[in-house]
Amino acid sequence: MVSPRSPFARTPLRTSTLVFGAACALAAGPALTAAPAHASPTPTSSSASAPAASSPAAPSAPAVTANLRKGDSGAQVSALQGRLDELGYWIDGVDGQFGMHTEHAVLALQKAAGIARDGLVGPDTRAALAEGAVPSATTESGSVVEIDLERQLMLVVADGSVESVIHTSTGSGRPYEGSDGSERIATTPTGEYTVFRDVDSWDPGPYGALYRPKYFNGGIAVHGYPSVPAQPASKGCARVSLAAMDWLWQQGHLDLYATVVVR
Repeated sequence: MVSPRSPFARTPLRTSTLVFGAACALAAGPALTAAPAHASPTPTSSSASAPAASSPAAPSAPAVTANLRKGDSGAQVSALQGRLDELGYWIDGVDGQFGMHTEHAVLALQKAAGIARDGLVGPDTRAALAEGAVPSATTESGSVVEIDLERQLMLVVADGSVESVIHTSTGSGRPYEGSDGSERIATTPTGEYTVFRDVDSWDPGPYGALYRPKYFNGGIAVHGYPSVPAQPASKGCARVSLAAMDWLWQQGHLDLYATVVVR
C-alpha cells in the first residue's frame, strides 16, 4: 500500500457497465462541459462550520526562499514540493518541476491559510509554508472524506487526524438550466453521506462525462476533471484532478460505503 502522501503510478481503467447515466457535470466556463441536475437526498447529519487552520511542527524540508510559479524548476521547487508533501498537501511526486499538481497543492495551502488563491509562491505563501498552515477536521472518529465548502478543500481524515489535503472545486451557487428546462442553482448540499456507486472509467451522461466518479448524493460525485479552478465552478460535484482521482481510487478512501461529510 502506498503512503497517503506519496506519489504513485497511475492504474489502468477497467470498463464498467453503466446502470444509469451520470447526473452530475460541470459549470460553464472555458473548456468546460455543461452540468446536470442533482438529486439531493436528505443528509443523515449536518457538519459544523469550517475549523481554523492549525500549525504543526517546524519543517524538516529545506526552506523555500524564492518566488516561484508554474513552469519553474530546480532545487527550490523540490524544496516547495517536499514541504507541501510534509504538511500533507496532495502532490503527484517531488520532481523539481512546478507543474499543475504543484500549483494545485499551493492553491490548497493558500485556501487553508486564508490568503490569496493565485497559485504563486510569494512572501505570504512562503510564510504559510514555514508556519505549517493545515486545515483541521470536524469529525473525530473513523475514516472519512470531508469536503470543506468554504475553503474548497477535500480532507482525507482518520480518527480526527487530517492525513491528506486535496484542492477541489464544488458547486458554484450560480443558476443554470436543468435537462428538463427548469432553472436550478448549482449547489453541493451539506451533510453526511455514503458512497453508493462508482464507475471505473469516464462515466457519460446528458451533461458530459465524469472521470472515475464516486457518487455519494444522488447524481453528485467526487470525480476527476482536467480543469479544477481555484473557485467553486461545478453544478454540485466535487472536482479534483485526474491524477488525484486515480490516487483516491488506489488508496481506497472513497470505496463503496465510505463516509463523505460535506460542510
